[in-house]
Amino acid sequence: MDHSTSASQRLALERKGPDFPFYSDKPPSVSWTAWLWVLAAAGAGFAALGVPLPFEDNILTGWLRAVAFVALPLAALAIAAPGHWRAIFRCVGIGDVLLMLGFAILNIIVTLAVGALVQAFGTVNSNAAIADAADLEGARLASFFAKVGFQLLGEELITILPFLAILAYLHNKAGLGRNAAVLAAWLLSAVTFGMLHLPTYDWNFVQCFVVIGCARLILTWAYVWTKNIWVSTGAHIINDWLLIGSTVFLAPLATAA
Repeated sequence: MDHSTSASQRLALERKGPDFPFYSDKPPSVSWTAWLWVLAAAGAGFAALGVPLPFEDNILTGWLRAVAFVALPLAALAIAAPGHWRAIFRCVGIGDVLLMLGFAILNIIVTLAVGALVQAFGTVNSNAAIADAADLEGARLASFFAKVGFQLLGEELITILPFLAILAYLHNKAGLGRNAAVLAAWLLSAVTFGMLHLPTYDWNFVQCFVVIGCARLILTWAYVWTKNIWVSTGAHIINDWLLIGSTVFLAPLATAA
């Protein structure tokens, strides 16, 4: 059964163009059992970022963790949707690069506004990895920026793949309307993303579910609008590189002044 939806029947937050993959017959739908394997692989990739090692982490192990983070869910998707796993990736043009920048700026504005509101009524915790980057220099600092950029593709995969899995389940199994399923998947994947950040931010539930959750909604919108994970990844990289850059390069100047 073809569940594809015309552009006029879609959410106002989507532009005209291709529909989401894997929930309809174009490309072929992924079975629910296969989706469970994809989600398990995404979880394993995330776990690889923090699995304890019998020796001290270094640049190489950091990169190996990042590679596992990206490779495991992609490999599972390639097995679940043979010949069609590239459907989450599309060509990137000048317009897409501008969208990356636009969504990154919007995300920064929203994050700062929501973060300031939360901080006014409570506390927010810093990201230790970003704070530690201020002590890096030269090749180590360049490697850190590069690894963050690559790792953010993994963060997009562990958000967008669950988003697509939830969409497929709610629409095809639970019988929810297409647009309602998109909105529910959008929200649930953002909540899950916030939950995964709890250990990073000392289990600050408000910060993770409200501040990071809102930021995730904006970043996922980049995918919802374009159906291209490169755009949401690019927006995420611009956002985080600016955040890290302000910590590494601007904070010391402010201290010196």
